[in-house]
Amino acid sequence: MAHVQDVAAYILDKLGSMTAMKLQKLCYYAYGYHLAWEERRLFPERFEAWANGPVSKELYVKHRGRFQLNPGDIKGDPGALDEGERESIDLVLSSYGSFGANQLSQMTHQEKPWVCARVRAGVAPMQRSDEPLLDAEIFEFFDAMLAARADGEEG
Repeated sequence: MAHVQDVAAYILDKLGSMTAMKLQKLCYYAYGYHLAWEERRLFPERFEAWANGPVSKELYVKHRGRFQLNPGDIKGDPGALDEGERESIDLVLSSYGSFGANQLSQMTHQEKPWVCARVRAGVAPMQRSDEPLLDAEIFEFFDAMLAARADGEEG
């Protein structure tokens, strides 16, 4: 199984330079959609309900103090990803890769996995939290997103 830094390195190689916040959110969306599509985790690391949206603490320590990241800045092995994992990430990048960091962050603030984790933590907006997002809620949310898209395509 790949790790979050492998996915982050792959994303940076594919899209080039971006902010650390955008990279975090793209890793989150890749994780969520992969979980729904493949019914398996993309990597073992968890996301926490930080004030600006879901954040992987393990990835955060790799870029702490850096605003802008370039290919090669995150030491990961994109080759550790299997074909299904690369396909999931590529589909997410084609849909979300052009969005800005703030737009991605605002989107996550409207979505159940992050909202539920913040409620469980009992924190106010912009207050710190390390409450984990639950895989069951992530799966349910992204599975429903996929179902809604499929329904829209049929109609």
